[in-house]
Amino acid sequence: MKNEAGTTPKKQNKQPGIEAEMHPAPEFIKANYKSAGKLAGKVALVTGGDSGIGRAVSVHYAKEGADIAIVYFDEDIDAKQTQQLVEATGRRCLLIKGDVKKNTFCQKAVLQTVSKLGKLNILVNNAGIQVPQKDPKAIDEQQLADTFKTNIFAYFYFATAALEHMHAGDCIINTTSVTAYRSSPNLIDYSSTKGAITSFTRSLATNLAKKKIRVNAVAPGPVWTPLIVSTFNEEKIKSFGSETAMERAGQPSELGPAYVFLASDDTSFITGQVIHVNGGEVVNG
Repeated sequence: MKNEAGTTPKKQNKQPGIEAEMHPAPEFIKANYKSAGKLAGKVALVTGGDSGIGRAVSVHYAKEGADIAIVYFDEDIDAKQTQQLVEATGRRCLLIKGDVKKNTFCQKAVLQTVSKLGKLNILVNNAGIQVPQKDPKAIDEQQLADTFKTNIFAYFYFATAALEHMHAGDCIINTTSVTAYRSSPNLIDYSSTKGAITSFTRSLATNLAKKKIRVNAVAPGPVWTPLIVSTFNEEKIKSFGSETAMERAGQPSELGPAYVFLASDDTSFITGQVIHVNGGEVVNG
């Protein structure tokens, strides 16, 4: 079972500051990363930006010159650590705490970003939850609702709110998953939402093409993030990522550059596409 790491598992599974307690600690940016001002003067809102892939995206974007608004659920320590990392680059970082399952919160988060940071050029829909279940009958109505509301409803909420402030040249980037392209027997509800995200990306991209607002996605494979240690058992964690062609899990630092690429002017002729950062699994689409 392979999976990318979102950033907001169920509350009872996630302890504040868990990223710092992971062994080995996730790498959020490579020491030899060379920034080039690709996002200078931009403002980005990153959901699930407190840790994991979201932290990597936030720090990479800051290195490239963007100010960052981070939306997170309740992981205050992780969020503040990410804020410090962003501010260490000389960029501003706004922390926005709340529940992405609620449309009113998503709308307020976008308005707060524009109010505090002046505008919104890049939306990264990244927050997600997963709850493994071997038996489909064990996926109760509450789990199903929570997974869909967090993983796909929130993407709609943020996108529609953000579009009120976006202009030609701005972009939306969604985090989908390798599970959208092949089976994931223990993550049926989760993989279903990731399939929805892929279709959402394609349809929104064609809808917004005439407005010159690009919409793309990244589909991670197994990545070493807090979501993994929060949802899998010890045996699974020990072998996590070993089934990839590279025989290892990826690091968040290996995802960040893909999000930079899709947010930059280098992708001015790319929309409705998915970048697969998955350790070598060949997928179509």
